Amino acid sequence: MIGIVGGAVALILAIVAVIAMLGSAAKNTGFPEARFTLSVPKTLLNGRYELAQDLSGSAGQKVVDEADGSWDAKVDGAAVGQYTLAGDASAGQIVVSGMYGRFKEPDLSRNNMMKGAGEGEGAEVAVAPEDFHPDGSDGITVTCEVLTKTQLGREMTVPVCAWTDANTGASVGQITTATMTQDPSEVDLDKAAATTLQVRSEMRKAIE
Repeated sequence: MIGIVGGAVALILAIVAVIAMLGSAAKNTGFPEARFTLSVPKTLLNGRYELAQDLSGSAGQKVVDEADGSWDAKVDGAAVGQYTLAGDASAGQIVVSGMYGRFKEPDLSRNNMMKGAGEGEGAEVAVAPEDFHPDGSDGITVTCEVLTKTQLGREMTVPVCAWTDANTGASVGQITTATMTQDPSEVDLDKAAATTLQVRSEMRKAIE
């Protein structure tokens, strides 16, 4: 599948861009309690996607480093993973670029995440960000957009969604053989938002 690795890298760098936009140091007050973290499980979406690469210690460390001193975020760690459908990268992939800690302004962080994804190298926003509240979201907003990314002379359609709550945030890009060549306006973002909410439920872990 042409361009999937490049798309994965673009999504990872989008998280770094989010942290870079979070502002400078300010008073260490008003942060929510740390109650949840993010993990990188061996599978996602009820076992259909298998972990291909855990990049939390490499690309993820950039998230932690660049977040130091941000006025509205105390980032404790990152969770960055690349997953393949039934272990077959040519069938489909999911890339999750996430962070966990304490976030004063979840809506700001989520919107910045989407903006950062749209500013990735070779990417253009084909469908503007839209907010969703899938069944079971319990008040969590999932924002989704559709990007087109040109690589090796081919244009690829990539739906990207993101959430941020008081303790966790991530962008989720899902690339399949069906959506890769789909007209951006025809991408089912309601379904993409529901998928992102399920990813959140499988990666988000309570601190004991």
